[in-house]
Amino acid sequence: MIDDTSSTVGRPIRLLTFSTLYPNAEQPHHGVFVENRLRHLLASGAATSRVVAPVPWFPSSSRHFGSYAVNARISRAEERHGVSIDHPRYALPPKIGMVPAPLLMYWGARRAVERLRRNGYDFDVIDAHYFYPDGVAAALLAREFRRPLVITARGTDINLIPQYQAPRRMIQWAARQASHMITVCAALKTALCELDVPDEKVTVLRNGVDLKTFHPIDPAEARVRLGESPDGLLLASVGHLIERKGHHHVIGALPRLPQARVVIAGTGPEKAALDNLATRLGVADRVRFLGHVPHGELAQLYSAADTLVLASSREGWANVLLEAMACGTPVVASDIWGTPEVVAAPEAGRLMPELTAAGVARAVSDLLRDLPDRQATRRYAERFSWDDTTAGQIAIFEKLRQSAPRS
Repeated sequence: MIDDTSSTVGRPIRLLTFSTLYPNAEQPHHGVFVENRLRHLLASGAATSRVVAPVPWFPSSSRHFGSYAVNARISRAEERHGVSIDHPRYALPPKIGMVPAPLLMYWGARRAVERLRRNGYDFDVIDAHYFYPDGVAAALLAREFRRPLVITARGTDINLIPQYQAPRRMIQWAARQASHMITVCAALKTALCELDVPDEKVTVLRNGVDLKTFHPIDPAEARVRLGESPDGLLLASVGHLIERKGHHHVIGALPRLPQARVVIAGTGPEKAALDNLATRLGVADRVRFLGHVPHGELAQLYSAADTLVLASSREGWANVLLEAMACGTPVVASDIWGTPEVVAAPEAGRLMPELTAAGVARAVSDLLRDLPDRQATRRYAERFSWDDTTAGQIAIFEKLRQSAPRS
């Protein structure tokens, strides 16, 4: 091996960003938090990146097959915001796919990675997101291509998946292979270290918020645009319509908040169940489902609401909280994982005393008794720009680039 680190002086760090959590033309908001972090890093001029975002193989693009067919419609290669993205396919057998997924993902992606190198993109560091299966597959790639690896833990990859024995062992193996690891909140670092990962190998770099996209809009104007009455208490709940996002707790709180209405942004399999719950509780006329709302249009929803309610049972670092605050809207959130690190001052909002409908109602009522000034909430969010996160990444990646031998 020849150490040619002198050739790296003065040029940007070349990253290979690897994750299944990356947006594409068919799923423009899938893993948008990974894209946002990368875009801010690239804007600094300190790094370049090519993205490899593997996609499960499926034989048909017919819409009769629902979400499975979406994968078949994703292009093999595309470009977003000036970043080139490859979408290699990998096999993912139903029901048994969880255990072999890392190896199958590695086999599916390695040709795409080798092709990048043949075409002249000899990356310095692999920047992987989500520990399982993505991080494990990335560890296999790092070992094959002899490049340093950084894995970012983001939530359920550490606070849920390690309860299963085989994935847990593979996560621990990948952590040993990684040169460094990043978590999006301190709570996830604690959980990762409990998997026997050395503290010094883990850095907390929280997600930031795009303060230009998410900015205050006059609440009355925002309500008119949203088609909502200018009067009364308006709650917003944003996220996939799945059980762990807790929309049912927000709807369940409405009988205890007779003056409140809720608008819910998102799609997912729980829509019918949530509709039925609202009907059973007699609050269907106070619940409005907006369906899919483009990410860039959420500022209007946040600004129209008196508070954003996030009743999740699991989160790493919930971006919607900072997005709402950047629009001047305080939040009510469940007291879990990284959320207390986000909602850490009265002007930010309130944490629920318990994750129930009653807990939502109590926290909302408490917030209303001392509702913060919207400008104060915005100023609080301004402390969470992407600058510190970008600087932290540059320091980690540059150190690894300079210390890594080149083959």
